[in-house]
Amino acid sequence: MKKMTFALCFCNRGFMPGELIYGAREDMIQAVTNAGYDYIAMDAELTRFGGVETRDEGLLYAKWLKEHEGQYDGVIFSMPIFADENGAITALQDAGVPILMQAYPDEIGKMDFAHRRDAFCGKFSVTDVFTQYKVPFTVMKPHVVHPLSPKFAQNLKDFAAICRVVNGMRRFNLGCIGARTTAFKTVRFDELAMQKKGINVESFDLSEVFFKVGQKADDDKAVMEKMDRLKNYTDFSGVPEDKTLTLAKISVVIDEYIEEYHLDAIALRCWNEMEQILRVCPCVLLSELNDRGIVASCEIDMCSAVSMRAMSLASEQPAAVLDWNNNYGEEENKVILFHCGPVAQSLMTAKGTVTNHKMFDKTDPGSGWGCNEGRIKPFDMTMSNCQTVDGKIVIYASEARFTDDPIEEGFFGCGGVAEIPDMENKLIRLARGGFKHHTAVGVGHMKEILKEAFTTYLGYEWVDIDR
Repeated sequence: MKKMTFALCFCNRGFMPGELIYGAREDMIQAVTNAGYDYIAMDAELTRFGGVETRDEGLLYAKWLKEHEGQYDGVIFSMPIFADENGAITALQDAGVPILMQAYPDEIGKMDFAHRRDAFCGKFSVTDVFTQYKVPFTVMKPHVVHPLSPKFAQNLKDFAAICRVVNGMRRFNLGCIGARTTAFKTVRFDELAMQKKGINVESFDLSEVFFKVGQKADDDKAVMEKMDRLKNYTDFSGVPEDKTLTLAKISVVIDEYIEEYHLDAIALRCWNEMEQILRVCPCVLLSELNDRGIVASCEIDMCSAVSMRAMSLASEQPAAVLDWNNNYGEEENKVILFHCGPVAQSLMTAKGTVTNHKMFDKTDPGSGWGCNEGRIKPFDMTMSNCQTVDGKIVIYASEARFTDDPIEEGFFGCGGVAEIPDMENKLIRLARGGFKHHTAVGVGHMKEILKEAFTTYLGYEWVDIDR
């Protein structure tokens, strides 16, 4: 994968000690490269002290930025001294990517005119003008921070995540494989509302999927390779060979859709035609896709796929869609989050076991091979989901953790115990807000990253369930 790259921009102001900009350039380059990222920077010889001050210097930087369009994921605007807002806004008003505002702290003992920066004040000057021009930007705590400090290292990590979410969500392709399951109005969505936010939906009829599966020869090279892949991915030892073959064919067909239509994420109609006609349950295929970095939601939950993609971009790890399924005894802040088996194996305590889906097996024995059973491992997590309302996308996020609390052996599917602070009040807010019985979960605490990406840059409606 290409390294995340930041375009660096430095400010200047005529009467301030511009010599400090040279050191700031060295500091920022070191901070970015130490964090494992790449950078581009305009030649320091092109402007006074290598900073941007005048409108002409701003135009020069804007021209340079345009020439390097597509080569950077975000801009870091560094203020080693009080900035000139005219040059700053001219330089960055058309950047088109997230902009991180970083200002240097002054040092006690270095408050003489040769060393005093006044960037604490100058940062407000810049953010005020950017707000006037309606140019979005990111500010973080602390207000002033040295690039080589641990606090800025965390700022940089969070900003990189924001950039991944913003750039990855502005335009992507989401595959809708099958119609909404008749019994689930809860997963209805507005395709045009998604398109307004750059989410291109490609719809495919399930009958075509079944036809394509039927056309695949048993000895097809791609099918044979897929069977090997699935058997190595998880425990298929109890699955009849013909069911494994059918699952491999379905997986190959889904891969073909992904490749042909350049799909970044999918949602699949997973019941009940798959079970009635093909005699399999595709849970494990979605699990494998999520581990491959292709977001895969079940039950045609397109909105969960949107939240999953955002969290996968932020964390660079798989996300999962789960049911708000069971209370955990008398624990008011604990719940069992569950699904039949689409959870990425990397989020589980161990390799799953592919079984016959117990719900389908109850009324139609042998119809549900493909459920990937196991347990979700303990980790800090973020839960999020969205809905389309009146042409808008409305989204929430909150932070919690999966615990190592046991779930009895007879509990089928893939589940985990989540501990959620103030859970009962949050559930009321979700219910009154009209959110579905699913939530998407991602690895790590990233609520503020998602909120910044969705509200500052992407224009989603935010619902705070933590209030």
